[in-house]
Amino acid sequence: MRYPSKETIEALRREYPAGTIVELLFMDDPQSPPVGARGKVIAVDDIGTIHVAWRTGGSLGVAYGQDSVRKVADEDD
Repeated sequence: MRYPSKETIEALRREYPAGTIVELLFMDDPQSPPVGARGKVIAVDDIGTIHVAWRTGGSLGVAYGQDSVRKVADEDD
């Protein structure tokens, strides 16, 4: 596995600061929340994983380059 550059990590942290609401588009994990699940970003770690507290109750991270989410303007969107 190739890890993202420091510049990419910093860009992810700017795009997904803690508290950002995201919606799951794809996650390749049998334990993943369903597509469309929403949650709040906790942090982006040093390998680019976006850690999310999902409304469904889990906290599975979004793996850089494998899974995808989109930002949602606010919780009611």
